[in-house]
Amino acid sequence: MNLSDDQIRALLQAVSRTRDQELTCDECLGELSGFAELILKGRPVEEAYDLVQQHLQVCGECSEEFALLLKALECLVEPQP
Repeated sequence: MNLSDDQIRALLQAVSRTRDQELTCDECLGELSGFAELILKGRPVEEAYDLVQQHLQVCGECSEEFALLLKALECLVEPQP
């Protein structure tokens, strides 16, 4: 299998973002609601959520799930016309 230059760059970027300690998708999804609440309230993301934030940067599926959760929570918080 031959990889294109773009595919090789993407793989190298993904590897460079890895850490010694990372969350699994299940662990990340378990933390998303608390993480979303902090984001919506404008509070600084605590160090405890550093791993969640890092996982969201490298995992497209969890990132999509988080975006949908944020959108749903924003609808609940914002007054509807």
